[in-house]
Amino acid sequence: MAQIVSTKPLSVAQREKLARFGDVACPPEGRRFSQAELFAALQDAVGLITFGTRVDETLLEQAPSLKVASTASVGYDHFDLAAMRRRHILGAHTPHVLDDTVADLGMALMLAVARRIVELDGYVRGGEWKKGDEEALYGVDVHHRTLGIVGMGRIGRALAKRAKFGFSMNILYHARSRHDDVEQAFGARYADLPDLLHESDFVVLLTPLTPDTENLMNEERFRRMKPSAIFINLSRGKTVDEDALVQALREGWIRGAGLDVYRQEPVPPDHPLLSLSNVVCVPHIGSATQATRTAMLDLAIDNLIAVLDGRTKDAYIVPELRDLAEEG
Repeated sequence: MAQIVSTKPLSVAQREKLARFGDVACPPEGRRFSQAELFAALQDAVGLITFGTRVDETLLEQAPSLKVASTASVGYDHFDLAAMRRRHILGAHTPHVLDDTVADLGMALMLAVARRIVELDGYVRGGEWKKGDEEALYGVDVHHRTLGIVGMGRIGRALAKRAKFGFSMNILYHARSRHDDVEQAFGARYADLPDLLHESDFVVLLTPLTPDTENLMNEERFRRMKPSAIFINLSRGKTVDEDALVQALREGWIRGAGLDVYRQEPVPPDHPLLSLSNVVCVPHIGSATQATRTAMLDLAIDNLIAVLDGRTKDAYIVPELRDLAEEG
């Protein structure tokens, strides 16, 4: 039986890198494991490489020898940390390698919503463009406006850099603590969340999903934003009350939104967000370039190998389980 299991295909070189731990099981290119296939492969597995598969009690019951689950993502809300802790299973993730790629998407969504790129592409393709439209085609400027970043981690810094030096934007940020380096590098100003929402022309949400951040953006907070403001979510879908967001977009509490994440993924085709012309929706593509996804997978493999070799200090262990790594 397989000793290492990956829920997505691996290259020959990646499989060879893992082969010293035993057989490597992964689906063929263009396929995914069924649940039955995955559970069968996990029976003797010591390591799991995942891309969002829920690692919970149900899965772990099928993997009695598992020592580490390594996800090719920064977020790890698909890890049931309590269940993993009970079984002394380490979890690893892949920060750093996707920061610039996600920040690029943040700027793309800001521009797309502000300049109505998707809406006006449909306008042209639908044969509606005619001379004399003028004001009907107007969007709003991004340059020299105020950007509020909620969650100033590595991606927030990469976004602030683009906004400040590429678009001469003023930067506000809200985080659990102040960051002097951000304030010095980008002229950023720390603000309480209500003040940030009230002052910003663009609000980008970059917080991890925790009990404290679930529904962080709710009716009260959307109402604090300017009617001319644009909201961008690059964090997790559950950080936003989507009913409140739909109401904010329909009733003009805010000008528009750009979304990469949703409470339910894929988004149901009848979701009310998809009927609104002032929202741009993309399918959770924050890190979706070939170079970045390959780098994330390579790091997930390196994390798994480091744990199995007993070099946990060389792996990006998720913070909530680091004490297990220190115990050995």
